[in-house]
Amino acid sequence: MSATARRREIFHRILADGYVDAKTLSADLGVDASTIRRDLDSLAREGKVERTHGGARAVEGAGLEVPYALKKDVRREEKVAIAAVAAAMVSDGDSVVLDSGSTTYEVAVALRHKASLTVLTNDLRIAKYVAAFPDVRLLVSGGELLGSVYTLVGDHAVQFLSDYSADWAFLGADAVHPTAGITNTNTLEIPIKRAMIRSAEKTIVVADRSKFGERALARVASLDEVSCIVTDGGFDEEKRAAYGDRLVIASNS
Repeated sequence: MSATARRREIFHRILADGYVDAKTLSADLGVDASTIRRDLDSLAREGKVERTHGGARAVEGAGLEVPYALKKDVRREEKVAIAAVAAAMVSDGDSVVLDSGSTTYEVAVALRHKASLTVLTNDLRIAKYVAAFPDVRLLVSGGELLGSVYTLVGDHAVQFLSDYSADWAFLGADAVHPTAGITNTNTLEIPIKRAMIRSAEKTIVVADRSKFGERALARVASLDEVSCIVTDGGFDEEKRAAYGDRLVIASNS
């Protein structure tokens, strides 16, 4: 196996599992430990992984979308708190657009006791969960699947949303910045996120504190284009002022 192929295999394992052990890689790939260390160091220099003692772990925001399996348990307590605040804004009978992502999935969970909802989504995991609600109208976009994150994107997904007018849109974000606004790593998701904003009377961004002060590659919207941003209670008070009165803080307790 060439060095390029070996490093690709290592990177894919990190994306799938979140972490790799150098000794295990050495045994599995049939090369000595020093070769694996060089491979991991090379991937780290490219910004694809983060080196740890004895191995490496995934870096969110690396060139590929971080799989849902790696995202779902990161800061889960904060995401649940954020979702509870977001879901409390919704009334029985409302129509709700749910963006793809682990935080918006928690919003779906928090909405489970609402009655007579109409839910529109491009996230297959959210669709599967919401389909079990006893009293719901579920509409799922078409489009092309981004497999690792279970997200539907493309012209069909955007066109789907243009046919509806919802009460609420709940959007995830890779980064939230006072001047750059809401940004995202994967450019393929930008058109449908913008379509969600256009389709809803109110847009709520749900993002934990780790996303703030950061910039990702592609712009989704300015802060002025969203109704509010819900984040968790660990957000630094000194940094809150930069986001104005659109910031809503959820308690983690």
